[in-house]
Amino acid sequence: MTAQNIIERTRKSRGFASMETGKQREIASKGGRAAHAQGRAHEFTADEARVAGRKGGEAVSRDRTHMAEIGRAGGQARGRNRALQNAHAGPDVRADGPVARSTEPSQTASSAAE
Repeated sequence: MTAQNIIERTRKSRGFASMETGKQREIASKGGRAAHAQGRAHEFTADEARVAGRKGGEAVSRDRTHMAEIGRAGGQARGRNRALQNAHAGPDVRADGPVARSTEPSQTASSAAE
């Protein structure tokens, strides 16, 4: 066994992340109860949460490149979804909605002139 393997093996078996989910929840729950008991825990009011969300949104939207990537991804996803819907819908459905079909026989220019 190489030194690298030994280091990786010991790191995997240590710490909070390597514990079972139930054990993690139990420890986290105890920490939360202790924080509330000591008065150190903070619960956001609806107004505080709203302000924090707006602040984060403003910070993210300053990065125009990031916003362009988000918009592009959304547009591409919409196009893919529309293409899939059209592929599964059949010939009577177009991208902008169902095609109107008349139940009466269509008139041609020669039959309308008679």
